[in-house]
Amino acid sequence: MTVSSLPATPIRFHESCPPKAGAEPPIVGARVELQLLTTLKCNLKCTYCSLGVGEVLGSQTELEYDIERLAAFVDTHLAGKDVYVTFYGGEPTLNLPLMLEVMRRFPAFRFQLQTNGTLLDDVPAWALARLSNVLVSIDGGEAITDGYRGRGIYRQVLRNLAKVRPHLGGSLTARVTWGNADTTFEELDQLLAADSPFDYLYWQFVADAMYGGDAIAKRKAVLIRLIERFFACTERIYPLIPLMGIVRNKLFPALAQERYAGRTQCRVSTHLLNVMPSGEIYPCPDMLYLPQMKMGDVKGNWLRASPLQATAAMPCPDCEAYSWCRGNCMKNLYRGYEQGDVDYRTQVVEPICELLRFIGQEVDRHQPQAWFERASLPVRRQLRDCEVYEYVEIMP
Repeated sequence: MTVSSLPATPIRFHESCPPKAGAEPPIVGARVELQLLTTLKCNLKCTYCSLGVGEVLGSQTELEYDIERLAAFVDTHLAGKDVYVTFYGGEPTLNLPLMLEVMRRFPAFRFQLQTNGTLLDDVPAWALARLSNVLVSIDGGEAITDGYRGRGIYRQVLRNLAKVRPHLGGSLTARVTWGNADTTFEELDQLLAADSPFDYLYWQFVADAMYGGDAIAKRKAVLIRLIERFFACTERIYPLIPLMGIVRNKLFPALAQERYAGRTQCRVSTHLLNVMPSGEIYPCPDMLYLPQMKMGDVKGNWLRASPLQATAAMPCPDCEAYSWCRGNCMKNLYRGYEQGDVDYRTQVVEPICELLRFIGQEVDRHQPQAWFERASLPVRRQLRDCEVYEYVEIMP
């Protein structure tokens, strides 16, 4: 792998020092998600892309470390850990050679790919067979997806999925950013239909000011139907990851804490390492523009504990949802409360928290304990132990 320089006017990143002896361990527990941003270049221009903040998108298109430096970092800091690699970007398949080299060099690791799906048919069959999960970004139905991503993208992605689905070794998950308040139940439900290539649907509420007017009421109306659909059957699970995760956390509260030491389940406070093409490491892929968030560097072979932790400014412990939500998105909380961005807090953080509380209340209304007691053994196992929980935030 050739070491290349950044563009002539790169985004400036802070140079931190390695951690001092006696500091908190950089990784909490035995699990590590090594999220490799293979490039910050993308072949699409999605209107809501979070990497557009701070001019991160497109700022690093060439790798500044090689596989030997990555291997040295792994040997130093990740030895003995359960490591799974997520290939991320930009569009990660634009640097397919890095993906394939990492998969060959670390054959014992688990691998996930988060992709827009437009180039998925370029990934060789042997690599597809090694992927434990593939997250494909899609925004609902054809009109909404193409509206955010470009004309014809929805159909192109589905054609590609039809080609690669027989070669995939693991699960295929629709990764929906729920931005448009007019997204319907039917659009989301169709992604899980019998003729759909997807095994699971995972969504996040968009982290943008798109909750004004009747937007919350419209989302609640869809959520009511999704939750009804989830509890309508006990023989086969309705594979919506956020609902599965919330129900699991309510039924088994110990599971909501043990894997993340009681911290946020978005993993940024415990074991999520986002490695930029420059080799710099940050806890959250949406905060790569904040120098104070830098927590390590592959080239310098150092790592410190995530600086993105809950603070007294965040009101989560007093919320009715905290026992199963565990704080949700730390980026949102940090920006809204720690940085004191009032507009972001009132227009993004608080509406999302309202929707989360609403989901919890609707779940309780369907008596999840009684539903679980009637559920088949395969449904119980899938609810408790779904591997995809390890690769996504669980909370929407």
